[in-house]
Amino acid sequence: MIDLIKKLPKAELHLHIEGSLEPELMFRLAKKNKVEIPYKDIEDVRNAYNFTNLQTFLDIYYAGANVLLTKSDFYDLTWEYILKCVEDNVIHTEIFFDPQTHTDRGVPFEAVIMGIKEALADAKEKYGITSCIIMCFLRHLSQEQAFETLEQALAYKDDIIGVGLDSSELGNPPSKFKEVFQKAKEQGFKLVAHAGEEADFSYIYEALDLLNINRIDHGVQSIKSPELMQRLKDEQMPLTVCPNSNIELRVFDTYKEHNIKELLDYGLNISVNSDDPAYFKGYINQNFINICENLPLTENDIVTLVKNSFRSSFIDDELKAEYLAKVDLALQ
Repeated sequence: MIDLIKKLPKAELHLHIEGSLEPELMFRLAKKNKVEIPYKDIEDVRNAYNFTNLQTFLDIYYAGANVLLTKSDFYDLTWEYILKCVEDNVIHTEIFFDPQTHTDRGVPFEAVIMGIKEALADAKEKYGITSCIIMCFLRHLSQEQAFETLEQALAYKDDIIGVGLDSSELGNPPSKFKEVFQKAKEQGFKLVAHAGEEADFSYIYEALDLLNINRIDHGVQSIKSPELMQRLKDEQMPLTVCPNSNIELRVFDTYKEHNIKELLDYGLNISVNSDDPAYFKGYINQNFINICENLPLTENDIVTLVKNSFRSSFIDDELKAEYLAKVDLALQ
């Protein structure tokens, strides 16, 4: 099963580029930019990565992001992730970035997007990896601030395919951002939203009905509503599930309790993703391995999860067909 996971080409649809900041790069950038971080060494950072919920993770996540100041920092961050893609046979990636995490610290929007964009262009040229960029609004901030960020993004419409919604889920329902998502849709952006990881399934309904999203990020709480499960199945709404995240943030206590197999067996459009891999103990292959070692997944399940990742991506049908053919070729 592990050999199968490694040899299959994959797409990753739920990856926060700031969440791929490994401790080694954090220290290197902190030294270069003369930024104080609250850790004395790499081991101290890793020891801090023991979260009890989403908020305890986010506190560390935002502290780590303080070392990212220049275009070259965002290039380096993205390039390090691309090297992990090469290692894990990810041939298409759709990455999230959080501009407000940086612009609120005085980092220019342009420095963030151009650093990421240039690294992804080099990834295409050197490794043939295709990619899309999705800008997320921080849901613990106001909708007014999200509107400001959307205005900043309009100059880079050719570089940003979609907008999303992330950060502290509880108490910040999708309905809080209804108008800004409507404006983003009018501007031609694809729409995604984190919903139903920590918060209940009502957040998924809101994301579907009020934000009119194209993809649900997480969505594991949908299992608590038979009506919602049927709807998600009927619509084949993509759910970008992140097993390691769900364990690290205590959504499930163990991998054996994870519901990804149940969601898949029901006929939902599920893919496997790594979310914030530097913090959640593993990139995409490790997420696959963790669920395979703890749940009764079949080889056919793995192939379905991988094919779903391409089918649910924002690439055109021609490229989807090409990538799905690559999956079939790898199985021969």
